[in-house]
Amino acid sequence: MAKASSFNFDVATSLEKATSQFRGLNTSEPGQWPPLPKFAAWGLAALLVVVAGWFLVVSDANDQLNAELARENPLRAEFRDKLRQAVNLGELRKQKLQVEEYVTQLEKQLPGKAEMDALLSDINQAGLGRGLQFELFKPGQVEVKDFYAVLPISIKVSGRYHDIGSFAADIANLSRIVTLHNVVITRPAKEPNNVTLTMEATARTYRYLDPAEVEDQKKSKAAAAAAANKAKGAKK
Repeated sequence: MAKASSFNFDVATSLEKATSQFRGLNTSEPGQWPPLPKFAAWGLAALLVVVAGWFLVVSDANDQLNAELARENPLRAEFRDKLRQAVNLGELRKQKLQVEEYVTQLEKQLPGKAEMDALLSDINQAGLGRGLQFELFKPGQVEVKDFYAVLPISIKVSGRYHDIGSFAADIANLSRIVTLHNVVITRPAKEPNNVTLTMEATARTYRYLDPAEVEDQKKSKAAAAAAANKAKGAKK
C-alpha cells in the first residue's frame, strides 16, 4: 500500500509541475517560456502547417489525381482502338483506295452541267430508235441536293408493248444514270383492239454540281441557318 501511495504522489507531483509551466505565460515573449509550453506551441504550429498544406496543396493535387484516374480507362480504350487501326493500316488503306475508285466510277456516271443537253438527246434518241412517238418530253425544275442535282423529265410515248419495254431497257443501259418513276401504261379506251400503248413516266437524270455550285449551296445553307437562329433569338 505504501508503494501505491508513493506512485500516486509522484504522478500528481509531475502533473502539478507540468501544469505550473503553463501558468503566467507572457505571450509577447514566447522565447522565455518553459520547455513544455514551447514544445506544445511548436506542435500546434506544425499541426496548423500540415492542415493548411492539405487544404492548399494536397487537396488540389488529390482532385487532379482523381481526374487523371478517371481518364485512364477511356485513354486505354482509345489506345487499343488506335493500336488495332495501326495493325490493320495496310488493309484500311486498300479499302480507302477501293472506295475512292468506286466513287470515281459513280462520278463518271453523273454528267456535268455542260453534258446535260447531250444526255437529254440520248434519251430522246433511245425512244425514236425503238419507233416510239413522243407526245411529251418536258424537263422540269432542277432539284439541287448537297453534292448533286436531279432533273425530272415528264415523258409520254406511244408505241407497241415490246418497243416500250425495249425503250425502258435502253434507258437503264445508258452510260449515265437515268431512272424511270411513276410509270403508267394505258391502252386507248376508244380503240380496245389497238396494239399501240401509251406510257407516261417521269425520267430522272442526275448530275454532279460544279465546285462553284457546291460553294453556293454551302453559302445558302449557312445563310438559312443564320436566319433560323436569328428568328429563334427574336422569339425569345
